[in-house]
Amino acid sequence: MGRKICFLIMFLVSVESGFGQQTDTLVHKLDSLSKKTDSAGGQSNNINPRAYTPATNLDFKTYFILLGSDFKQQFTAPFHMTKKDWLKTGGFILAEGALSFADEPVQRLGQRINNSSQGVRDVSHFITNFGANYEVYTLLGLGTYGFVFKNQKVKTTTLLASQAYITSLAMESLLKVLSGRQRPIYYDPEHAEPEPRFHGPFYKSSDVNGKRINSAFPSGHTTVAFSAATVFAMEYKNKPLVPIVAYSAATLIGLSRITENKHWITDVVAGAVLGMLTGRQVVNNYHRYSKLKAPKQPGNSVSFTMNMVDGRVQPGVV
Repeated sequence: MGRKICFLIMFLVSVESGFGQQTDTLVHKLDSLSKKTDSAGGQSNNINPRAYTPATNLDFKTYFILLGSDFKQQFTAPFHMTKKDWLKTGGFILAEGALSFADEPVQRLGQRINNSSQGVRDVSHFITNFGANYEVYTLLGLGTYGFVFKNQKVKTTTLLASQAYITSLAMESLLKVLSGRQRPIYYDPEHAEPEPRFHGPFYKSSDVNGKRINSAFPSGHTTVAFSAATVFAMEYKNKPLVPIVAYSAATLIGLSRITENKHWITDVVAGAVLGMLTGRQVVNNYHRYSKLKAPKQPGNSVSFTMNMVDGRVQPGVV
């Protein structure tokens, strides 16, 4: 998987216009802006296709400068959270705690659904694979489309999605190690059923078929699916169908992790939230960069129209 991600990045970046000249203070400027604007929201981004110009182009060097900035902002976010942020975090922890009572019932329901027919198992397996290898292929295809048809916004959005994929993958990998949560597919022979236990980072356990049995929280497939989906949903929020398709696909991937008996429902919900936060940070960070490079970018245009409604002419605004 790691090599495929690297191939995706190198391919998409190589089609850009080479090594751009970036100032050494770009990261510091982005950090300064992030302190003024919450990286998780509250920011107005210009998503007009005309705003994606050569000045805001993600060339090889800029891609990795922004990627480094993304890592820095995401991993140091707890040190910059406001009281409001901590209250939201506390609320989410309480919600996860309440939802944890549904972990085992939902796990058993997922297994009944998966065992209902071979067709259901095939669909579940296909969807869960779409959240791994197939998602990388999808991003690669979209990037190729953007390059071939010279669609700068599609290229930029795909590159941002790959950044969100990478950073969210790193975040969820760290949380897996720290939480050490037992997967539902494995259980202690002393117990009749799997238990959603958190063993912590120092718990000694044997792997099964080369796979860690205490790496359930959060769901990695769900995290990266929602991170990429959030990028496309934010960049194309003016086209309602895109967010619907993006989040629907990510949700199906998350649900498939339950029917595949790889995760508890709280793992999936935590992965979805983590993915959305990392995707939002990546998008907002890019648009802060855009404002630094081209502060007078063309905004959304406004036009006046005349419409015929019930036989009467009425004015309208687009």
